[in-house]
Amino acid sequence: MLSVSDAFAITQQHLLTLAVETISLHDALGRVLREAVHADRDFPPFNRVAMDGIGIQFSAYAAGQRTFPLAGQQFAGKAQLTLTDAAACLEVMTGAMLPRGVDTVIRYEDVTISSGQATITIEDVEQGQHIHARATDRRLGDELLPVGTLLSPSAIAVAASVGQATVSVTKLPRVALISTGDELVDVAETPLPYQIRRSNTYMLRAALTSLGIQATLHHIVDDEAILAKQLAELLAENDVLILSGGVSAGKADFVPDVLARIGVQKQFHKIEQKPGKPLWFGTASSKTVFGLPGNPVSTILCGYRYVLPYLRASLGLPPAPVHYAQLAKPVVFKPALTYFLPVRLTSDPDGRTWAHPLPGSGSADFANLLEANAFMELPAERSEFGEGDSFQVWLTE
Repeated sequence: MLSVSDAFAITQQHLLTLAVETISLHDALGRVLREAVHADRDFPPFNRVAMDGIGIQFSAYAAGQRTFPLAGQQFAGKAQLTLTDAAACLEVMTGAMLPRGVDTVIRYEDVTISSGQATITIEDVEQGQHIHARATDRRLGDELLPVGTLLSPSAIAVAASVGQATVSVTKLPRVALISTGDELVDVAETPLPYQIRRSNTYMLRAALTSLGIQATLHHIVDDEAILAKQLAELLAENDVLILSGGVSAGKADFVPDVLARIGVQKQFHKIEQKPGKPLWFGTASSKTVFGLPGNPVSTILCGYRYVLPYLRASLGLPPAPVHYAQLAKPVVFKPALTYFLPVRLTSDPDGRTWAHPLPGSGSADFANLLEANAFMELPAERSEFGEGDSFQVWLTE
């Protein structure tokens, strides 16, 4: 069996090659930029008034003048005015073009205005103050958003500011989520005493929405011929298949053999970890298949530890931020396996994050899924873990 790190590395060696598509900026939130966005003019494009107030020529102030007659008003979005009399002033508004002949702005809070005259009430005026000079942020042609940028609300605002009505982004992969097993029925059905409703694929689909991926849901019964036919069809139509169930050592766990029969090459099967030991990973040309164990805790752990990082990297996104936490109480786990401990994370006023272990009844325990918001990755080379010990955690919320 492979170690966790070796298995993860293998998945990262077989990333998808995704096409580029052009979409409307309206639909670009959460997508990954594939063509850089550049400034189409200087930022700001003119000397910009940075405070509401009055605009003067500093030489008059330096000569001792403190009261200035009002000669007009410069509003944002209006053509540039000119201060023709150096002994006068213009009222200026935030965001407006700096009028010609004005080189200093004084806030309204620092002047009094009466009978058409503005009197400066402070003595620490500096030439050029409260002016956002042209091109101080970016210059025409500067790269604003590089390739690989995740289009957040702020990034979309930047693209809009340069007239980028459309953007080139990584095309989202087509993903099919497939449950297997005769014991599973649809969520709308009433299960018989020996059946349960399908839930793992719903959980995975919800997790994939964090990457903007809208996966389709499918269910296949435990019949090798039917499984082979339907998996082959889904493989032809999708970039990624993510199966839940059928990869362990049971008599009806047909998935590994069927995948081999339809041309999917196994890259690995089984990892030195708990839960999720039977994880299966394979490739077929430009397609990828994950076979996740069917128990709910195993499914969600493998989804967050392997599948989501794989899809992030395929989309061109950097790895998700790494998080660590301290154990809130001791834990003992003797098998020589990496143990993914379900935990509830909390933080204290000192800024420390604590991981509270959640006792459960194994990888089929739904109660742990409801309470846990992370898995703590405990290394295989240790069996005893003390209160306050710090380890990496994988967030599930």
